[in-house]
Amino acid sequence: MKSFKDKVAIIGMGLSKFGDNWNMGSDDMIIEASYEAFEDAGVEPKDIEAGWVGNVFSVGSGTGLARPLKLDYIPITRVENGCGTGADTMRNACLAVAAGMYDIAMAVGFEKLKDFGMNILPEGMLGINPVLCYPRSSGGDFALTAVRYFYHYKISNQKGKELLAKIAVKNHNNGTLSPKAHFQRAITLEQAINAPIIAWPLGLFDCCPRTDGAAAAIICRADLAKNFRKDYVMVKGGSVSANPGAGRLSPVFDFLHYEETYRAAQQVYTQIGLTNPAKELNVVQVHDCFTITELLTYEDLGLCPRGTAKEHIDGGFFELKGQVPVNTDGGLKSFGHPQGASGLRMAYEIYKQLQGKAGKRQVKNATLGLTHNIGGFPSEGTVATVMAYGLP
Repeated sequence: MKSFKDKVAIIGMGLSKFGDNWNMGSDDMIIEASYEAFEDAGVEPKDIEAGWVGNVFSVGSGTGLARPLKLDYIPITRVENGCGTGADTMRNACLAVAAGMYDIAMAVGFEKLKDFGMNILPEGMLGINPVLCYPRSSGGDFALTAVRYFYHYKISNQKGKELLAKIAVKNHNNGTLSPKAHFQRAITLEQAINAPIIAWPLGLFDCCPRTDGAAAAIICRADLAKNFRKDYVMVKGGSVSANPGAGRLSPVFDFLHYEETYRAAQQVYTQIGLTNPAKELNVVQVHDCFTITELLTYEDLGLCPRGTAKEHIDGGFFELKGQVPVNTDGGLKSFGHPQGASGLRMAYEIYKQLQGKAGKRQVKNATLGLTHNIGGFPSEGTVATVMAYGLP
């Protein structure tokens, strides 16, 4: 399988404050994230040869990046691919640099959800499928997987709630160590278990927030990276997997795993020559839009065998000082989820971890990291994006 392994380097990254950014517009957040990235890389806007901008909930084009940064008349492409938009924005920028089209490019993702009224789709838009013909929340959709997982693996409701609560507690704790996270408040296991139910068994602390935020990356040809900094980070691989069939509408969907995540991960593992992710990956960021999503992703990425997430969670395997720390910055659950920015926010965390600049949440001897996003409307199936980053 062909890949852009070691052909592209990250030389700068930036991140706006994530949260209820009522006093900032999209342009403000893009400028904040991008100028941190410019300063980090030691470049100026005039050095950028091409740009990619990721955004889900706005009607726009490349002007959404050109206008705030005054990037005059360079190629700029808007990317939209569900909740994986940020990561796919990075992937597309990397493809262009790896192909030799540009020496220096940038990828920016943003979302301004607090000013956007996201209505539930009206009845009928999802067809006549008996599961989906009535509008429901994303929480209701992912709650189905939790119920099925508990039943299939003979996990009691009480134990299942505890497992999900442990994921929430872990991510909130990590979020307290992330100055730019939306939520920076630790919670107890009891609080998570007893929180108001959103869609059983998912409670309030099992669900990520709607968030404003932006993230930016400056990338270049690998052979040029040393001209900008010594501690650059390599883009090792990346893939997007989309279900060619009915996805969650399919009668054979088992509600126990997401095949798209598994397939995208396997493609990336092949690209980078990884055979044992549980032992070879040092830090991982996964799409924890809901705690059950993180649990399923442990198994889909091969961080633990199927059906064994329970034992691994109880054993602290995915905690900050565990064997494979997951969502070290708090994840979507604590950092927030502006869809267009989330994948790049994850890359920012891996970038800092590999440079040894993650502060109190630093993972010891991190050399290889992975990011994962999953999204899409139920009626369309699911799209998963996986990216790998490492040291030279």
